[in-house]
Amino acid sequence: MHELGVVFHIIDDLKEVAANNEISEITKVVLELGEVSTVIDSYLTDCWKWAVKKEDLLKNSELVIEKINAVTYCEDCKAEYETVKYGKICPECGSTHTYLLQGSEFNIKEIEAC
Repeated sequence: MHELGVVFHIIDDLKEVAANNEISEITKVVLELGEVSTVIDSYLTDCWKWAVKKEDLLKNSELVIEKINAVTYCEDCKAEYETVKYGKICPECGSTHTYLLQGSEFNIKEIEAC
């Protein structure tokens, strides 16, 4: 489970933002999580709940996860399609000349503080 390491990295980033902006408490963190990012949102949430109890800055914070659907692009027929449903083979033309457009993201989108 690498989600705990991911949570510690997020907390480090949040501490830096808080220090640079004179923030004493963060109440909400919104993350964008790509459908094929390899991060499991339920594990991430469980790790978050455990880790933030140890941080005064985040002890009452809410974690919100927004999913980003994975979309693949076919270079041959120019189609865009659902990555999870069809994988690397284009459902329109059968080509394997495809690449991921979106869905591997992992971003801190928003921070609410008081």
